[in-house]
Amino acid sequence: MRNLSLSRVGGLSGLGRAGIFGAQHVIVMYTGCVTVPLVFGAALDLDKRTVGLLVNADLLIAGIITIIQAAGVGKVLGARMPVVAGASFTAVTPMIMIGQEYGLNAVYGSMIGAGVFAVLMAVPFSKLLRYFPPAVRGAAVTMIGLSLIGKAVSMIFDDGPADGSRLSLALGIIIIVVALMRYGRGFVRQAAVLIALVLGTIAAAAMSLTDFSGVGGAAWFGIPEPFLFGAPSFPLAGIISMSIVMMVIFIESTAYMMAISETTGIDADPPRIARGLAADGVSAVLAGAWTSFPDTIFAQNVSLVRITRITSRAVVVMAGAILIVLAVIPKLGETIASLPGAVIGSVSLVMFATVAGTGISTLSKVDYRDNDNLLIVSLALGAGMIPVVSKDVYSNFPAEVQIIFGNAISSAVIVAFVLNIFFHHLPRRGGPSGPPTSDPIPDKEVVA
Repeated sequence: MRNLSLSRVGGLSGLGRAGIFGAQHVIVMYTGCVTVPLVFGAALDLDKRTVGLLVNADLLIAGIITIIQAAGVGKVLGARMPVVAGASFTAVTPMIMIGQEYGLNAVYGSMIGAGVFAVLMAVPFSKLLRYFPPAVRGAAVTMIGLSLIGKAVSMIFDDGPADGSRLSLALGIIIIVVALMRYGRGFVRQAAVLIALVLGTIAAAAMSLTDFSGVGGAAWFGIPEPFLFGAPSFPLAGIISMSIVMMVIFIESTAYMMAISETTGIDADPPRIARGLAADGVSAVLAGAWTSFPDTIFAQNVSLVRITRITSRAVVVMAGAILIVLAVIPKLGETIASLPGAVIGSVSLVMFATVAGTGISTLSKVDYRDNDNLLIVSLALGAGMIPVVSKDVYSNFPAEVQIIFGNAISSAVIVAFVLNIFFHHLPRRGGPSGPPTSDPIPDKEVVA
């Protein structure tokens, strides 16, 4: 299979090398992935043991879907791209609302129903690619990066004001990444993020910013239990809410797949997009059975591929395998979870900023002359920034409105998508309309 051979890992070979680069992917995404069950558990007042089981299940499903996305399952599932899947924050708020209203078994029944709906919608949704020209997807990816930078800063300073020690540590880690990317060669350059993480953790330990006390109490082995909260129930309101979540996840994953296409040269045609989205739907079905969370493609890993230029899918398959191992060996998972937030946040800042830069690169390809593309991009970014600068602006609206417009990414994409149709695809007075001839949609973006 193209780009799935270990011999193509940055000119290196061997299972060990692929394991190192796969571990780099896991470390970059781990905190974002496990934060979802931690937030969900805290909101519903679950005990620590139960939250730990949710974390294990979360890692298991993320590992399975990552392998499916990278390796593919025939011509049915998986984008066959070097992308890593993880729990989506988009699902947290509606899951909490469903749990408070109907109970935990309804949360996961609703997820199963929404997952089936998403699998059925994958192909129809992929037919909309012609409505995602550079102006739309560039605004989406830029907004993804900008909206996530705040999370990285929160990790660095532990949700508090900046202090000299953490600021110095963050600057040092970022300087290491930059220096290795500038002067490193071969393996050193490709493992720049991992090296910075290791050196940053050593520095954090010297500054008394580490705490690995929880590792000793973690179990050596544990298999996530299916239907942890009993037989699922299927409230219609819950299924509808989670189905809306899945459509938002589809929007995010589509933007990520098109971004990774630009980095790797892999054609993001409708069949490939459909297989990738179907894998997202399967993640929700599996998550409903194993009390986990629906997955989406992670932005920081898309950014890591762009920075390191390691495009081998074998590396991502290895990352998925590592996630599965962490799921059944909680002690290893606890070790990674205990890495200092200041260190993880520092490398995440680089990753998220690179995501925004990828979006800006896409926007630079847009022709803004004598058309409405500038207005489309401007209003999309403006709409996306609303929930970033005012987190509670939609708090009095129904849950469905909060899910869609309370999310910076989905609100930006929806505005860009609708305005692009309004300006470039609806008939104009005096004749039919279409995308401006000065900013054509490449053939590969039209339905194949």
